[in-house]
Amino acid sequence: MFAFLIINTNILNWVAESPYHILRKIFREAHLETFSAKQDGNGYPDPMRVPIVIHKDKNTDYGVTVPDLPGCFSAGDTFDDALINAVEAIECHIEGLLIENEPVPTALTIEHHRKKRRYSAGVWALVEVDVSKLSGKAKRVNITLPERLLSQIDSFASKTGETRSGLLAHAAMEYVSGQSKK
Repeated sequence: MFAFLIINTNILNWVAESPYHILRKIFREAHLETFSAKQDGNGYPDPMRVPIVIHKDKNTDYGVTVPDLPGCFSAGDTFDDALINAVEAIECHIEGLLIENEPVPTALTIEHHRKKRRYSAGVWALVEVDVSKLSGKAKRVNITLPERLLSQIDSFASKTGETRSGLLAHAAMEYVSGQSKK
């Protein structure tokens, strides 16, 4: 099952330029929620939502670019095919990164990418990719943390609807990804 969210760039431009700051705040909060990594009850990540931009020139297929995964492209005869093929291309790309022990980049916001000129004529969409089937089984580990830190982790996980394991896994992935970019 695939889930897609299509965003018209004209609407994004209106919201970004709107004097009604409350609309902008609501959009940003909803957008940030889209990219927050959550875990199911077993510590497996929920599907990752990845922004893509779809473009079409006259007499061509629909082309797909994945801004957060350099070198990851796809296409399709129809708009729907382009969306489905994009998910497959992203899965393949992430699987290659995992096999090579490379960090998986964190998805940035559509708002971040749409400012770039090369994406201005495209239509934005979010595709869901189930990374749990790519990253293998969860493995139990034993770690030692200060009690106070553990309490803070549990409190934050509870507030955000995550599990302790899920929160720690997400934090570790973000840290490793961030350190790899330096």
